[in-house]
Amino acid sequence: MFRPLPIYLGLRYVRAKRRNHFVSFISLTSMIGLALGVVVMIVVLSVMNGFDREMRDRVLGMIPHATVESYQPVTDWRSVRELALQNSQVAAVAPFTQLQGMLAHDKAVQTVLLNAIDPAEESKVSIIASFMREGRLDDLKPGEFGIIIGSLAAEKLGVKIGDKLTYIAPEVAVTPAGMFPRMKRFTVVGIFSVGAGELDGSVGLIDIEDAARLQRWPANAVQGVRLKLHDLFQAPDVSWNIARQLPGNDWYARDWTRTHGNLYQAIGMEKTMIGLLLLLIVAVAAFNIVSTLVMVVTDKKSDIAILRTLGATPRQIMAVFMVQGTFIGVIGTAIGCLLGVLAALNVSAALAWVQRVTGHQFLNAEVYFIDYLPAQLQLHDVLLVCGASFALSFLATLYPSWSAARTQPAEALRYE
Repeated sequence: MFRPLPIYLGLRYVRAKRRNHFVSFISLTSMIGLALGVVVMIVVLSVMNGFDREMRDRVLGMIPHATVESYQPVTDWRSVRELALQNSQVAAVAPFTQLQGMLAHDKAVQTVLLNAIDPAEESKVSIIASFMREGRLDDLKPGEFGIIIGSLAAEKLGVKIGDKLTYIAPEVAVTPAGMFPRMKRFTVVGIFSVGAGELDGSVGLIDIEDAARLQRWPANAVQGVRLKLHDLFQAPDVSWNIARQLPGNDWYARDWTRTHGNLYQAIGMEKTMIGLLLLLIVAVAAFNIVSTLVMVVTDKKSDIAILRTLGATPRQIMAVFMVQGTFIGVIGTAIGCLLGVLAALNVSAALAWVQRVTGHQFLNAEVYFIDYLPAQLQLHDVLLVCGASFALSFLATLYPSWSAARTQPAEALRYE
């Protein structure tokens, strides 16, 4: 059977003759260190991908990708919708009005951003219907002043379906008896739970005609239209182009990059920085291969000298130790890749199980924008991590192999 000398000797040196160990201790520790570095990189990058996905699917599925609004009440929002849908990037359009204020029940008070919606149109631009814990969007009836709130807000206010809430607007009404805050009673008709603390705790939904009455607008008047885009990164350009095409100077546009762009950019920056830091862990593990090969070269100097006297060239000697170091890198990377993929696929379920067993919530929705640990394994991340690990492992073999190739037979055998 054909076995080139460098490959045969390189694989032979990975195994230890002494004490009948299959894999030498120093080779084993190098493999383990490299594997652990690869596992950590794959798992952490998968978790960062999960946060990125949840940011897109949940938070950006609830808030508008972009809005086109007017400083005056919009009574003909359907013509705006028709113009917006002419843009190929626009997937759907729905009317909306936003009101800020507070909700009060007994002695509890909660700030709220009321999104006035058309229940028939809202499901086209929002994922809220998929996260209704109790009730439905269709329970919002014009004139009945129903409200749908998040689970955290319902818990804080201590309300359930059918209870009454008082909405307090940040305005005052002037009456003969003096100045009083504007208030309106709402009935809780639904509770949603997205899993994002910012949304579950401070967002409420009411019917769009009820909002017009609160604002003392015509019954069909709205603040503007909400856009859902095929590519959310096109939101600034698309929304402003639509606003400029509308008649008059009262139109303006807003998009998600202004309201939640900093959070999204922070996630992207964290992923990059954490990836670089974790790459240093892999580099340290690869540096162990340098130590391993230096020790092997020192231990095998007499063997190297004998090989040189038998006719082995410096290039062949160098190849022997490059094969040994590369084999350690390949095995360590392969083991780390396998364990990392398995860990990334199960890290969410594992953390949920730990939380159930210990009764401790590691991610608080009031602090983070979600209350669970997401993970999304991406092939290009796995290939990037494994490629970087293998490249560092290969580079780590160069100096020890070059040092072995420079061994002089006479010098090495002087004291033998």
